[in-house]
Amino acid sequence: MKHDKLQNKRTEGDINGTEARKEWQAAIADANTLQLLEKDARYFFHQALSTPCLDVLKKCDGPYIENITGKKYLDFHGNNVHQLGFSHPKLVERLTEQLQGLTFSTRRYTNEPAIKFAKKLTSLLPSDLNRVLMTPNGSSAIGIALKLARAITGKFKVVSFWDSFHGASLDAISIGGEAVFREYMGPMMPGVERIPPPVTYRGIFEGNESKCLEYLEYVFAKEGDIGAFVAETVRNTDIQLPSVEFWQEARVLCDKYGVVLILDEIPIALGRTGKMFAFEHYGIEPDILCLGKGLGGGIFPQAAIVTRDRYNKFPDISLGHYTHEKSPLGAIAALTTIEIIEEEKILHKVAGDSLTMCTAMNILKDKYEIIGDVRGRGLLWGVELVTNRDTKQKAVHQAEQVMYECLSNGLSFKVSAGNVLQLAPALTISRKELKNAIEILNNALSSVSN
Repeated sequence: MKHDKLQNKRTEGDINGTEARKEWQAAIADANTLQLLEKDARYFFHQALSTPCLDVLKKCDGPYIENITGKKYLDFHGNNVHQLGFSHPKLVERLTEQLQGLTFSTRRYTNEPAIKFAKKLTSLLPSDLNRVLMTPNGSSAIGIALKLARAITGKFKVVSFWDSFHGASLDAISIGGEAVFREYMGPMMPGVERIPPPVTYRGIFEGNESKCLEYLEYVFAKEGDIGAFVAETVRNTDIQLPSVEFWQEARVLCDKYGVVLILDEIPIALGRTGKMFAFEHYGIEPDILCLGKGLGGGIFPQAAIVTRDRYNKFPDISLGHYTHEKSPLGAIAALTTIEIIEEEKILHKVAGDSLTMCTAMNILKDKYEIIGDVRGRGLLWGVELVTNRDTKQKAVHQAEQVMYECLSNGLSFKVSAGNVLQLAPALTISRKELKNAIEILNNALSSVSN
């Protein structure tokens, strides 16, 4: 039972209380680093996924993070904010300029940066997805989307997937499917129906998306009053990629039953999958799109929702009155992020990088029996480790070994679902740096396999 409970916590990221984490801490020799880590542990509230910290950072630049002793890590984690890499010079310049003028926009007033950002964002989206609300973080974007769906449909019930992650606020964890965020929380938001997700490797509907769609329609029909279906277009944490057919049929079902489709692309939009928005791979449209994380260019916290013109009919209710709702700094960060993606032809670059990653990951799979599956698109890849390819038993201990071996050699990433190495580098990473990271991973896999 204890093992099962621990296994349920191995979802969004690596576990910070394992023996491997303790060994990593014990191996730190720099006195200043140790002192700062002790102070961090003293003053910050401890929580899953992030305490104790692995190291103390001094700077971040491009695809790298650097600690106070000068050691660099290629950051394949980045909290999914580093589409542009870190400290992109144009973004730093534009934010610095904005700081000399309008730094805050009081409610009931607007500002030119916010208007330019909203206009640019909606220009990238199809049909009537032309209405924007800005918010400081992804969890708040999800909250706005849930409130708007209730207003549109008059129905409060929601369908979501088990194992999904939509944020850490109480409403977001209510629709999320990860146990680690709900422990001790008591009653959640009512009316949430979770179903098992479509997956290609392990899981209840393994390789059989039609059964997942059948289940989805079953819930829509039996409940009869579902207002929203909330899902990650592509599952970020352990990289699950539904088929085109799945999403097109799911879109049809939402229309059939009058359900608002909310797509959470907070970690995966803005080029991560090779398209500006992941839903573009599937030939569908959301009714509400949630964006965040990298929208602020890895510097400023910025998120937003985009929805249809025809839903713009609730001027008498407050859907997203956040203090920084039209932040000129956030707007400049988001606008500049989109401009850089276009100017540097990052989407085209990621398409080429995707082929490099696909080839390299499949070579590793052929080379190491410990790799049960590789999944990915663009610069979002998952390497699933198993102790046996037939039984698919999760290689949890080995996954940690690989992670810490890579950290020792300058490559940082997170382990999700206990055994999936999630690889998500800066989209601006050079091909040489990408291959260097792959070689570090190769050496770690070789060491653990032997």
